[in-house]
Amino acid sequence: MSRPFVSVLIDTYNHEKFIEQAIASVLEQNFPASDFEILVVDDGSTDRTPELVNKFSSRVAYLPKPNGGQASAFNFGISHCRGEIVAFLDGDDWWAANKLARVVSTFAEAPSVGIVGTGIINVQRDGTHQVETLKEGFRFTASNRDGALMFRRRGAFLGTSRMAIRAELLRRIGNVPEEIAIQADEYLFTLAAALSEVAILPEALTFYRLHADNLFQSSGSDEFKMRRIQKSLALLASTLFERLCAVGIDSQVSALVVEFTQACADRFRLRLDGGWPWETARTEWTLYGILHPEARFSHRVFKRLILFAALFVPPKFFYRAQSSVARNDLYNRIRARLLPVPGMEHIQRDWRARP
Repeated sequence: MSRPFVSVLIDTYNHEKFIEQAIASVLEQNFPASDFEILVVDDGSTDRTPELVNKFSSRVAYLPKPNGGQASAFNFGISHCRGEIVAFLDGDDWWAANKLARVVSTFAEAPSVGIVGTGIINVQRDGTHQVETLKEGFRFTASNRDGALMFRRRGAFLGTSRMAIRAELLRRIGNVPEEIAIQADEYLFTLAAALSEVAILPEALTFYRLHADNLFQSSGSDEFKMRRIQKSLALLASTLFERLCAVGIDSQVSALVVEFTQACADRFRLRLDGGWPWETARTEWTLYGILHPEARFSHRVFKRLILFAALFVPPKFFYRAQSSVARNDLYNRIRARLLPVPGMEHIQRDWRARP
């Protein structure tokens, strides 16, 4: 059986500090160079990104475009891909050397699989690595209730630099609505998971870099960025729900699939604009239930007490107080000893020192 041709699609915007490492990690794959192409979509960078990408011009197709956000970058890049499989990579991340080989072999072994994700190595700002891999639940589809419940706790293993999708499936999904300025990857991997089987590899093969310009990492006190995130998440949830129903997914299953995204959008809205106190309690309990279904009884009681108090204060006050308490070292030490935050039972986490 011949090996499928792969398109590696790198989206980038002002990643002059990182783009060379991203490209180099693809060129250094233990995978035949003749079996993959590299396309870099530059979403209107104003730094030295064009100059740095062009250093690799013999192996890389450089595709510049006006700035329009991740959705427009994906749409533009995918239209130029020639591969049977499209593997995505953000310009500030990089891959382990065996990433492509493992992904392609997984597709070859399982024709029903339309999207492959991987474990992730979170690279902290001090250089230390937090490795996250799945303990179980490596194969599923989000087209039924059980699969939807699995999917929404495994999206972190399907984000941009982790996901590879069959080109045929991308054609079925179609263009990402370009109003979704961020989280465009979630639009793709959600529909891919609903329309086909998902496989998540047990190895951590993607390095995800945490740095000052990560949108979600740096948005906590930036109202403009928070509003941009809120708008994108709300649009993503509503658009995905409509599209899932349109492709034949039961409406109750579709609601489960987008519930976490909608609750995150609601949290940002309440933080920014306020609302009814009961909305705070409902939103926070929804997020807690999704993230920590295995939480101990004592922690559930503690959470209910906090949310009961939330019923008597405006949402904006609640979130300001929550942020203030979360920054208190004494509180955090007491919490860590007496009532630690529940872990994710389905995820294995390990810390590694800086290489």
